[in-house]
Amino acid sequence: MKAGGANGVAGRSSALVWAVNLAAAALVLLWTIPTLGLLVSSFRDRDQIVTSGWWRAAFSATESRFVRAGTASDQIQEGDLFVISGNVLPPEAELKSWGVSSKAPSAYQPGETADLKDGQKLTVTENGDYRLISPTAFAEARGMRIFVTTLAPPRLTTENYARVITAEGIGRAFLNTMTVTIPATIIPILIAAFAAYALAWMRFPGRAALVAVIVGLLVVPLQLALIPLLKLHNQIGLNQSYLGIWLAHTGFGLPLAIYLLRNYMVGLPREIIESARVDGATEFQIFRRIVLPLSFPALASFAIFQFLWVWNDLLVATVFLGNSTDTQVMTGALRALLGSRGGDWEILAASAFVSIAVPLFVFFALQKYLVRGLLAGSVKGG
Repeated sequence: MKAGGANGVAGRSSALVWAVNLAAAALVLLWTIPTLGLLVSSFRDRDQIVTSGWWRAAFSATESRFVRAGTASDQIQEGDLFVISGNVLPPEAELKSWGVSSKAPSAYQPGETADLKDGQKLTVTENGDYRLISPTAFAEARGMRIFVTTLAPPRLTTENYARVITAEGIGRAFLNTMTVTIPATIIPILIAAFAAYALAWMRFPGRAALVAVIVGLLVVPLQLALIPLLKLHNQIGLNQSYLGIWLAHTGFGLPLAIYLLRNYMVGLPREIIESARVDGATEFQIFRRIVLPLSFPALASFAIFQFLWVWNDLLVATVFLGNSTDTQVMTGALRALLGSRGGDWEILAASAFVSIAVPLFVFFALQKYLVRGLLAGSVKGG
């Protein structure tokens, strides 16, 4: 009976492990597929993105567009006829059909001739050459529209990245973002480390209440504090300055930093701390020589979170720095590059990967400490 029961428990445990692994794989897949799609889209041009999904990037795509024929200034006379000619195909595209009306954009096949008003005739050949003929001289200042449906081969380009990287002001915006992000990551870590040590290992009245307040601040939206904090900055002269945004990010990041570091430090071996006190070490010496080195995984975990948050921030930077070119951060510069309508999807995709290049480097450099720091802080507490 005991053996059977043990086998049953082992079977359920194995099934649970498989379920957890499958769920984790599904979550990874759900996150990876959109990212892969965004990466592929960043190398496609505007026409391809509009006409087909990213999963068809390796296949030829059908595209519909219209081009304008030449104007009266382009006509030439051939005997009694007036002729306007040209080509409607983009490079390497194959013509499938064409038309002269948006209601019937595919009314004609390559090589066919369309009879137009006033005795005019239009012929579009398979290679895209068109020939518009009229018995009378053309007078229109604007050429007629020719609708074409083409089969375009797959095209990948780096022009989207070149446009983003070489855009005016991007280099200055990158330096501004670094100027904001690095101090806004280091300052809250320094303050939170001291506060977390005091809340974890020093006895003083009101310690439990402070911990409760910090936990409560974790759920307070930062948007609630933007207007009061901006008024305070205006009163003391910190608005539109780097010092002001450093302090703002520090205030917004401290609750999570203190909570994370405090939970980690509480789990450190008590014997080491007590032995150091017996040997005559001061609280600062214990913090600097023992607690701080042992807490590096938690410090690295918060550094990743804070760096990613500040680097990708747009709201706080807009409120406390404004949109001037001298202080504009990367997110603001890329938003301006997209324009007011934001319809340049290829630029949006390329901008996304340009903006996450540095955060990805930071994450992979410190990711080995991330899980250790988070798990240790979550399972040990006091």
